Amino acid sequence: MDFRSDTVTKPTPAMRKAMAEAPVGDDVYGDDPTVNDLEQWVAQRHGFEAALFTTSGTQANLLGLMAHCQRGDEYLCGQQAHNYKYEAGGAAVLGSIQPQPIENNPDGTLDFAKLKAAIKPDDSHFARTKLLSLENTINGKVLPMAYLKQAREFVDQNGLLLHLDGARVYNAAVALEIDVKEIAQYFDSMTICLSKGLAAPIGSLLLGDQAFIDRARRLRKMVGGGMRQAGILAAAGKLALTEQVEQLKIDHQNAKHLAEKLNELDGFTVATEFVQTNIVFAKLDESVDIHGIAKQLAQDGITITPGNPIRFVTHKDITKQDIDTLIKKISAYL
Repeated sequence: MDFRSDTVTKPTPAMRKAMAEAPVGDDVYGDDPTVNDLEQWVAQRHGFEAALFTTSGTQANLLGLMAHCQRGDEYLCGQQAHNYKYEAGGAAVLGSIQPQPIENNPDGTLDFAKLKAAIKPDDSHFARTKLLSLENTINGKVLPMAYLKQAREFVDQNGLLLHLDGARVYNAAVALEIDVKEIAQYFDSMTICLSKGLAAPIGSLLLGDQAFIDRARRLRKMVGGGMRQAGILAAAGKLALTEQVEQLKIDHQNAKHLAEKLNELDGFTVATEFVQTNIVFAKLDESVDIHGIAKQLAQDGITITPGNPIRFVTHKDITKQDIDTLIKKISAYL
């Protein structure tokens, strides 16, 4: 059992079969029929003109930021945003794009008054503020639809573009019980990760208008992301979006179950109102030796990432019975 992340999911048997049988070509030449099919289908499915298949969410976000912004431009984002905090500073290092992080509210949103105050004047002393980047979900929390509408109005009023880091956007759509297109409608561009809860082995998608994707495709080649017979991977990506979405409902139910059971343990506290998808954070009392617990769990084949708060992530390879086993083991160790 591996509770570290939903990135550890294994491809389904159907994915493995599709990968083995996928028609392929050279994607850099635009000749891979399976990649072309995925990109065209994804763009239409989410209401965009075009899409680009990339190796990872980090690469997709980087290409999106670089395709929107020039050197010396700036993007607004949250302090907890993945493309600010967890992507090795790629926008700044490779794109010469300055991030302007704003503190996230407890529900993951960003305060529009603070965002407004962070927009730079049109003055040669300052970076040019070009873009607002949101993340949905953010630490497992879903941005409300009313907030997305406000964000669209905010960027329109201030002459900005709006990008969505949609690494787990399908988790958001499932939690809200809406079609993902309802979320996508507010954004100029978005990413979708295929290799988290949707269980594909590799890949993310970047979506936007045709001119934007054309720029991103050139940038993908520049940063070494051009792939050859990538249809082997794209075949699994198509199944991720067509066959694995229903699984996310189960993952969310399991996360709720895990949160409730963790709250019953001495020294563990979970704010269950923030467990909206498949990610659970537990705060620990000082008396809890989480590093010792992690070592003992590892001996039983159970993997966690020790920390305080500690994060648990549910996914297709974690069952409700697995969760009960985890709780039983932790309780015994305590």
